[in-house]
Amino acid sequence: MTWSIVAFDPPTGAFGVAVATRALAVGASCPFVRSGVGAVATQSMTNRALGPAVLDALASGCTPSEAISKALEPDGGRSIRQLHAIDKFGRTASWTGENCVEWCGSLSATNISVAGNMLAGADVIARTCAAYAETSHLTFQDRLLSAMDEGEAAGGDRRGRQSAAMLITTTEDFPDLDLRVDDHATPLGELRRLTTLWQSHWLARKSWMPTKTAPSGTANLDVIEAAWQAQGLDIKFRR
Repeated sequence: MTWSIVAFDPPTGAFGVAVATRALAVGASCPFVRSGVGAVATQSMTNRALGPAVLDALASGCTPSEAISKALEPDGGRSIRQLHAIDKFGRTASWTGENCVEWCGSLSATNISVAGNMLAGADVIARTCAAYAETSHLTFQDRLLSAMDEGEAAGGDRRGRQSAAMLITTTEDFPDLDLRVDDHATPLGELRRLTTLWQSHWLARKSWMPTKTAPSGTANLDVIEAAWQAQGLDIKFRR
């Protein structure tokens, strides 16, 4: 009931998932990422346990194919699952159960996998995959969005539209970007609007954030207050 991209961006080390569907709140159930490990999308009759299980297997040294097989082994519903993954070497693998609703299938290229089910046709994933490959001049998040837009133009989910999400991580144990459009007439358009807002907010605040290499981030009150004032905000810390 969904189509999605899982991708790896070697220049930044980022892993990302972008997904859209005619179902409520897809971002709560389908995309999973882990810094330095990989990205997974679990869909069709979604089993959310498969996302962490695949990432755990990748972290232990399994290939994506091995990780998916290991995760699916105890799942008696594997015939109605769809699952695909990418690892830190750009290797991909996918599973589409024999009982998934047509059109269903997957396609991979360098550092990307696209998979979907209940789609308008094979052209949805073909155009999604091609658009990602043709937009290497864009930022990682914009490549994901542009690719999903092409899939939507090809018909997307044949039932219609409702929700979309994008999840990206680079170096930390939490996402750089975690945006969800849970219920909207044009979810991918709304996701793009939110991503534009995120880009402006993230760039302004990124240097403040605590990280593994800078555990306290920026805690200088004067520096932070100066940034607020530059935005026209009359805000000060208690002193």
